[in-house]
Amino acid sequence: MAAPQVVPVESPDVTELPEADRPWVTIVWNDPVNLMSYVTWVFQKLFGYSRDKAESLMLDVHHKGKAIVSSGARERMELDASRLHAYGLWATVDR
Repeated sequence: MAAPQVVPVESPDVTELPEADRPWVTIVWNDPVNLMSYVTWVFQKLFGYSRDKAESLMLDVHHKGKAIVSSGARERMELDASRLHAYGLWATVDR
């Protein structure tokens, strides 16, 4: 009787995106203070969004309670959040 053969199995090279490589985001939250037209204007002024894009994000904030308005490096998102705070909007930074 022959001995069973052992064949080495290669494990697949699985690479997941490390958490450090995921972009940060700036989130604007709904508030009972700012008018929708004002929020749209702020998005246009700070981010250079078209009126349609700014209105779409504002409607997400209004109906869904929040919207991601920018993404990228952490330092840039913190700056974006700070700029939004200066205009009286509630913004946070997250992954």
